[in-house]
Amino acid sequence: MPTDYNPSRRTFLLGAASMTALIAGCSTVPGGRSTPIPTRISRPVAPPTQEELVAMYAPVEDGGFSIPAVPFEKIDPRFYRQRVIDPTGEAPGTIVVDTPSRFLYVVEPGGTAMRYGVGIGRDGFAWQGEGVIHWRQAWPRWKPPNEMVARQPSLERYSIANGGMDPGLKNPLGARALYIFQNGEDTLYRLHGSPEWDSIGKAVSSGCVRLMNQDVIDLYDRVPYKARIVVWQ
Repeated sequence: MPTDYNPSRRTFLLGAASMTALIAGCSTVPGGRSTPIPTRISRPVAPPTQEELVAMYAPVEDGGFSIPAVPFEKIDPRFYRQRVIDPTGEAPGTIVVDTPSRFLYVVEPGGTAMRYGVGIGRDGFAWQGEGVIHWRQAWPRWKPPNEMVARQPSLERYSIANGGMDPGLKNPLGARALYIFQNGEDTLYRLHGSPEWDSIGKAVSSGCVRLMNQDVIDLYDRVPYKARIVVWQ
């Protein structure tokens, strides 16, 4: 262990960032803002400690909403947010979704990556390749497309014509959504939040690529606008 190792600083790097700050069922109206490309910093590579986990998955007040704590003890530790040696070989700032393993990586300078556990919906299995995060949205509205409403008439009140579902804890896109474009076109695939922490690490019945709300907030703050994304199937 390096002599300058500082547990409180490590906790800040891994945990504090999240505190400060469906093809079909994922659709909504895009929006976003610029963020800087991450810079090289000294960072330990180790699983999070109990103290760090408590901080990372504590209750969050964000955008006027109260996100409850995540009972992380009930989740496979592999799927906790954690810094790892980068296994992707991609350039810093790139997002990599490893669909079979249920991991999402944000590549950092210096050979490391921040790794998140994800749940993969049936729509998330239908797309692979490269794109960019063209839009980013905090507390997005959910607007199921007309085809989905035709299959599920109960969603009519959330249709595009009716303005969609208001942001909030029950919104399928959760606290944040990142929109994947390819060749200038919206793929309709999203990285998004979810209150369903027990779906992380699993294949789920709906959605694209979902993260716990605390993790998607952290992801949103790390990912630069126009970031390259690679999806492995």
